Amino acid sequence: MTSMLPSSSPAAPREGAVAPSPWAEAASSSALRHYRSLPKKGKPQGRESTVLAAFLLSNPQDPQNPTVLSMGTGTKCLGASRLSGRGDLVHDAHAEVIARRALIRLLYSEIDRGASPEWLVASEDGGRWRLRDGHSLHLYITQLPCGVMPVPPSESELREQLDVGVNRCSDISFVQRKPGRGDTTLSMSCFDKITRWSVVGIQGALLSHILEPLYLTTITIGQLHDGAPEGFTIENNIDKVLDARLSSLSSRLSAPFKLSKPKIFEAPVPPKEFQQISGDVPPLTCGYSICWNKSGLHEVILGTTGRKQGTSSKAACLPSTESLLCKRRLVEAFISLEHPLVTKLQSGELSYRAMKSRDPRIDCQIVLGFCCRMRLVSASIRLSF
Repeated sequence: MTSMLPSSSPAAPREGAVAPSPWAEAASSSALRHYRSLPKKGKPQGRESTVLAAFLLSNPQDPQNPTVLSMGTGTKCLGASRLSGRGDLVHDAHAEVIARRALIRLLYSEIDRGASPEWLVASEDGGRWRLRDGHSLHLYITQLPCGVMPVPPSESELREQLDVGVNRCSDISFVQRKPGRGDTTLSMSCFDKITRWSVVGIQGALLSHILEPLYLTTITIGQLHDGAPEGFTIENNIDKVLDARLSSLSSRLSAPFKLSKPKIFEAPVPPKEFQQISGDVPPLTCGYSICWNKSGLHEVILGTTGRKQGTSSKAACLPSTESLLCKRRLVEAFISLEHPLVTKLQSGELSYRAMKSRDPRIDCQIVLGFCCRMRLVSASIRLSF
């Protein structure tokens, strides 16, 4: 009798599929193995599917055996009418965003524990931390991030869209909203966020006060379960799209920022619960987002409310229902850090927005594009998407 495979076992290779590289196999295997070790709570049930993203760390001693630092699942985000100005909701619960915020919580824990972290080291820049030499950060995603266009549109195509009033923008430097039905979201697409991380790092504005930019070395993406369009490969096409988005910035960055384009790898087809299969029956996506990190964080968020799983309507505004990944909890964690550069900010009684733009190396401008808010770093920078 044939043995039953676990639900999170890798799918059988497609005929004619690109053979994954050893690194792609290692990254996907590490992420999926850890996902399988997590409890059932928050995982897809029945016909449901979700997206999984994980940040991994490789070290020089065993570079082909990466450690999972943080992990997130999810496909939901809040519509514009449900956004909160109090910082108590998680507006964007897509897997890549959840995994990154879980990584930021891990960084807070590593920096705050007193002892020198295994993978961070003090830099010579005013007491800031940096990634230890020989260590690299990586991202694994079970499918293409939202916002990816298989072929970058030409300027004339973009101009045509703008001329008909779709984007309400004066030039072609715009970012994309996340896809969705009903209440329009203001959340920026995951691919645009990944592009931004290639310029300013994944650590965010608050951690930039005490941490040098952290850049991704690789991004590994699961193959499409039903095959890619003719002539399309994840490695080649995503690389071209990223090049197009970053091309205008090569000479416009000031230290410590730089263009750091990650190498793209194509992983095996992910397990069935990460495949959005179309057919006679409409596909269902899981409404929950699992967030996990190596320091002990493990939480489940309901993506349609931005609060922890199990929140009742009566308790919807209580602090106990807030996720540790919401902005309010993240800024609390940052302020609590015992670091001289953080102490300076505490003495100034600054707002959350002011703290994010207080770093003298950064001139943060908040601009409203045709679809969402976008942080631009350095007065001379325009991110071109």
